[in-house]
Amino acid sequence: MEKEKVLDVDQLHAVFKIRKKEYEVLHDISFTVHRNETVCIVGESGCGKSVTTLCIMGLLPHNGRITSGTISLDGDDLTHLNEKQMNQYRGGKMGMIFQEPMTALNPLLTIGYQIRENLMLHEHMDKKTADKKAVEYLSRVGIANPESRMKQYPFQLSGGLRQRVLIAMVLSAQPDLLIADEPTTALDVTIQKQVLTLLNGLKKDMNAGILFITHDLGVVAEIADRVIVLYAGRKVEEGSVEQIFKNPLHPYTIGLMKAVPDVDKDEFVLEPIPGMFPNITEEIKGCRFNPRCTHAAECPLCTKEAPEMKEYEPGHFAACHIIK
Repeated sequence: MEKEKVLDVDQLHAVFKIRKKEYEVLHDISFTVHRNETVCIVGESGCGKSVTTLCIMGLLPHNGRITSGTISLDGDDLTHLNEKQMNQYRGGKMGMIFQEPMTALNPLLTIGYQIRENLMLHEHMDKKTADKKAVEYLSRVGIANPESRMKQYPFQLSGGLRQRVLIAMVLSAQPDLLIADEPTTALDVTIQKQVLTLLNGLKKDMNAGILFITHDLGVVAEIADRVIVLYAGRKVEEGSVEQIFKNPLHPYTIGLMKAVPDVDKDEFVLEPIPGMFPNITEEIKGCRFNPRCTHAAECPLCTKEAPEMKEYEPGHFAACHIIK
């Protein structure tokens, strides 16, 4: 039986306008997120991970726009909705957890007030009921003494506690889709593990889908069901977490794997990907990765034609001319 789709992104293209000229930042991005599934998008800074989430949330900056493609949430097309219409989905059917919760939490308002307002807005509760529910959600995400925490301000909490508060706020609206943009980057390893365990458990309890953005492959191995690898706004590989880690196909994915230290070995040599990540304004013919690819010299097509995405085993796709 096929899982129910929560999010369906189909042939998404987006541009940013810089000095009166538009440059493509996302090219033909397609993927789905199902209920009770975590899909991780990985890649270097600037590859298009966060821009993808901003497109989904309808939060592109003033100089950015979607030029074509569709974004569907529970079958509803979000692509051409106005701000007022998008507000019905943000914080409701879809919620977002940011890298730094202080950017999402109001420093001048208590934790309790912020969660209560969210519940009153999206769940149409009265103040007393919302306060009671807020305490329940804080407890659900593992915060001790939730009644006391309700009276505190964000600056009075540690980074890990602030992240849990933000997760509680997002979950209070019972979203179908949870978007997590580098939510563990600013946390120490112990708290990071706790947050990942929490998200995994809540995904199953709520039967929601999670779109998880990260550059940390250790986090990917911990939480992902499927993995999408982006490079310079293009999807270069997609597969299950087992396929990507055990049998990476694209030279870029292989390069990312080699750049991660192997703690099981007494000695290891990090192999950074050669060259520099391309600038948004830089025009590259053929495969966008070809200036950094060690195999490009073997294949004339690499510098002439952009490779198409092909399926090499069930559920495992890659876009590369040299893969046999």
